[in-house]
Amino acid sequence: MTQPPPPPPNQPPQQGGFGPPSPQQPPQPPQPPQQPPQPQPGYGYPQPAPTPQPPQPGYGYPAAQQNPYGQQPPAYGQPTAAPYGGQPQNPYGQPAQPGYGYPGQPPTVPMQPQPGQSGGGRNNTTLLIAVAAVVAIALIVAGGVWYASSSGDGGKKHDTASSSGGSGGKDGSGGTTGGGGKEKVPGDTAAKVLFEVPLPTADDAVRTTGSWLTDKVYAKSGVAEIVGYDPAKGTKLWTIKLPGPVCAASRDATSDGKTAIVYEPKNDTGKSFAGCTQIAALDLDAGKKLWTKTVNSGDYPVNYQNVTVAQHTVALGDSEGGAAFDLDSGKALWLPKPGDNCYDAGYGGGTRLVAVRHCGDSATGQVSIQTLDPKTGKVLSEYRMDSGVENATVVSTDPLVVAANVGADDGSGVSDYFSIDSKTGKLLAHISAPAKTYGGKCDTITPVEGCKQIVAGNGKLYLPTEEHDGNGGAFSKTNEIVAFDLTTGKPTGQRAEAGEGYLLTPLRMDGANLIAYNQPPYNKGGQIVSIDGGSFKMTKLLENPATQSVRQVEGAMLPDYAEILFGDGRLYMSQVFAQRKGSSSYGKEDLVIGYGTNG
Repeated sequence: MTQPPPPPPNQPPQQGGFGPPSPQQPPQPPQPPQQPPQPQPGYGYPQPAPTPQPPQPGYGYPAAQQNPYGQQPPAYGQPTAAPYGGQPQNPYGQPAQPGYGYPGQPPTVPMQPQPGQSGGGRNNTTLLIAVAAVVAIALIVAGGVWYASSSGDGGKKHDTASSSGGSGGKDGSGGTTGGGGKEKVPGDTAAKVLFEVPLPTADDAVRTTGSWLTDKVYAKSGVAEIVGYDPAKGTKLWTIKLPGPVCAASRDATSDGKTAIVYEPKNDTGKSFAGCTQIAALDLDAGKKLWTKTVNSGDYPVNYQNVTVAQHTVALGDSEGGAAFDLDSGKALWLPKPGDNCYDAGYGGGTRLVAVRHCGDSATGQVSIQTLDPKTGKVLSEYRMDSGVENATVVSTDPLVVAANVGADDGSGVSDYFSIDSKTGKLLAHISAPAKTYGGKCDTITPVEGCKQIVAGNGKLYLPTEEHDGNGGAFSKTNEIVAFDLTTGKPTGQRAEAGEGYLLTPLRMDGANLIAYNQPPYNKGGQIVSIDGGSFKMTKLLENPATQSVRQVEGAMLPDYAEILFGDGRLYMSQVFAQRKGSSSYGKEDLVIGYGTNG
């Protein structure tokens, strides 16, 4: 039975790892969770000069050939630290990352399309799958090099585009139409704090996963509760009490404000974990729980770590068997079936429903990507991943893009992207994007929708580059967002620069435009920008206050792990873990902070 990932320690872990800007020092071996390291200065503060590194080959330099399937998976459960001495907010615990600029394989031309394979309905298994995880921690000290623009003209040459789609944010289901987005440039982009929700405390490490934005409410998971807030004022509109903490939450909600979660039941045993067995549908606008269900495998309820909403279907995946319910009524659409050696590990939702299906054992198994009819579970198309790919993560269902870790050991959980025709199941493009050059991360252990900082839409895949030295050298970092064509797999030559000291993170599509968060240096506030889908011109929509107290809260909301939503000109940033009672904090931290402009 699938178990949830171990909670992170509640003391600040060793500095370094994926995502947060770190001092220019070699990474240190992980420390025991009970012994927090000394506080590190925030990102952007002057640091000791780094030890000179030997020159590294530039972007796209051919790397030595390696066995793509013969490497062990990255270490699991290793914490990373938040900048500015903030509380660690790592729900999945990725290990340290190699620095920007190490040579990697250049983006490849598309592989030969493979014919789609037919499939039956939702035949799921009660067979217990025993997986032995062999993990290793790779700590690599890397020298930095400049990202080389693939357009060769400083990023001024651009392509036009007409198709669209995407994931994340208010319209996270994707399926947008071409043309301009809904977000408008205000008369004054300077933002103010609309409201703050203090970070709650708990006896143990408790998740606060889940945040949604509708036209009427901003909703956020707390400790064993969901709370709805007025989007502009932050006043509480309603509270849904739960018997236990939220384990998983759909990142999608329907147009009428309905979504789904999985949470722990009431725990009278004294154990810290009671299982993620309770499935519930929520009406966010009304502030009520519609229904609660459990799914049994034999005599025991299934612990689900994956839940998504596709149209009006709630779908849950696990090695014990996938299940689906009607979002409005709670009627079971399909349940686990005994005797099958295949199972749906999880589902991607939104306007379409996509299953990541595993067949066979861990040694000879096959991973398939299936587009399903959300009402019946009928397989509409199927793409079978190459042998040796042990798992896949859904980046977007419309357009259909999945990520996989093909031999990467850098802790990002992703090295390659696969663009698939959802109607035929044929592979359109295979994009190799080594994490030594490109940012973004995917948790390939549990959540099938566990990718962050990666967006697909407008016929393109948008990726951030890894951070690298800016004009200030080792004392300044920056990065870019680049695009790949989802039909050819080739770079489009488009590039948006974060600016000196800033780091760009793709959030979601807005029509044909890309919405991105621009993480600031230590002395400024973050920004929300819109990147034009055709010209790639970047326009600032909002800039957060630069006061010390506000910067401190924002600095703990790392894009790698925090939930960041932007809609109707307002920005909401939230944590995914509560603070353990008795643990120390290096400054003010919030569960939620909301920003808005005066324009």
